[in-house]
Amino acid sequence: MKLIDTHCHLDFDELLRDRAGVLSRAKSAGVRRMITICTEIEKFPAIAAIADSVDEVYCSVGTHPNHAQDEREFSANEIAELAQHPKCVAIGEAGLDYHYARAEKALAHRVFRAHIEAARLAKLPLVIHSRDCDADMADILEREYAKAPFKALLHCFTSTRELAERALALGLYVSFSGVLTFKNAAELRETAALVPLDRLLIETDAPFLAPVPHRGKTNEPAYVADTLRALAEVRGMAPEALAEITTANALRIFDKMSALAA
Repeated sequence: MKLIDTHCHLDFDELLRDRAGVLSRAKSAGVRRMITICTEIEKFPAIAAIADSVDEVYCSVGTHPNHAQDEREFSANEIAELAQHPKCVAIGEAGLDYHYARAEKALAHRVFRAHIEAARLAKLPLVIHSRDCDADMADILEREYAKAPFKALLHCFTSTRELAERALALGLYVSFSGVLTFKNAAELRETAALVPLDRLLIETDAPFLAPVPHRGKTNEPAYVADTLRALAEVRGMAPEALAEITTANALRIFDKMSALAA
């Protein structure tokens, strides 16, 4: 199987200190591409350096909502300029997080909207973080999309079916992580069963949220294969068939990323 981990954090210490092992195990598991996701724009040079040093790794640029108060507000033009880096294939992760609510709401909304505009300017997909904010998230997405369209995906989806449906109506993709394998994720699996096949993505969000049977361990890109198998079971499909679909979807939305070799 050829797999793409569309969301991991290779710059985090848990993965950085064993980078060679992480990359080797990913290759053995069939992971052909990884996107290491930026959470603080001020750290983008280090993240881009990781992508530059490994052929299979690409990156994004953006401010995670839980870091919106930690760095200055970057303009959409500034973010889009940074995204011109040859291996930067996405904007984000950006969005809203009312669970931790570390940033004042007005600031969080401004930063999120700046990233939406950056995605338009750069013509790159926006990687959206959304936690405990479904109504506001759906409203912002619908209002912004009405102004001008943009490509986007809801990463590590754990929200309601309603948010998924409203996002899908705008053409967004939905990405599932190891949470799909958790015992208490029955409702999430029901939602995963309803997402159109051409909008499905898989990810690890490593080093967080290791899937069954790796619960309690540091998550890593190799484990995206376990999420793939869980999603295939939900969809009643052979894992190999779903791997082809999710990989094709990833290459479609992240169209700046080079195609996989035969």
